Amino acid sequence: MDTKQPFEKLVELHGAAVLRVCRAVVGPLDADDVWQETFISALRAYTELPADANIEAWLVTIAHRRSLDSVRAAARRAVPIESVPDRESPLGIPDPPGDGVWNHVARLPDKQRRVIAYRYLADLPFTEIAAIVGGTPAAARRSAADGIKKLRILTSEDLPEGDSHEQH
Repeated sequence: MDTKQPFEKLVELHGAAVLRVCRAVVGPLDADDVWQETFISALRAYTELPADANIEAWLVTIAHRRSLDSVRAAARRAVPIESVPDRESPLGIPDPPGDGVWNHVARLPDKQRRVIAYRYLADLPFTEIAAIVGGTPAAARRSAADGIKKLRILTSEDLPEGDSHEQH
């Protein structure tokens, strides 16, 4: 007897978490496309997935692979723009409108950005994150700690002088 949930239920349960991961990994401009490609790939492979599999980790793994495809494809295609931006993005991607958090996340090294997305947006354990990005769970934990430390520094630079937020 098949005990799997209908695929539509997976989209309902995990769609928002996968979209948050996609936004953090590839940015808000390409996140919707990567999310859609993730669920199309998942739908094709869902019949082969064991009933006891960790579905969220499986979906994040697919999102990771689709995001790598998206980044590689973006590197190969020209980005049409109306005018030359005032400053260059560190990733070569135009800044999204009005989202300061993304600007900070986008400045992180690729592995740190991915580990933070998988840990804090998809709530995956470090063992599963290490399986997705490669390396050991300890290395994934170190990448997350380094990324969070850098995000704290970057966001504290945005605070106006005299702001009483404590940094620990």
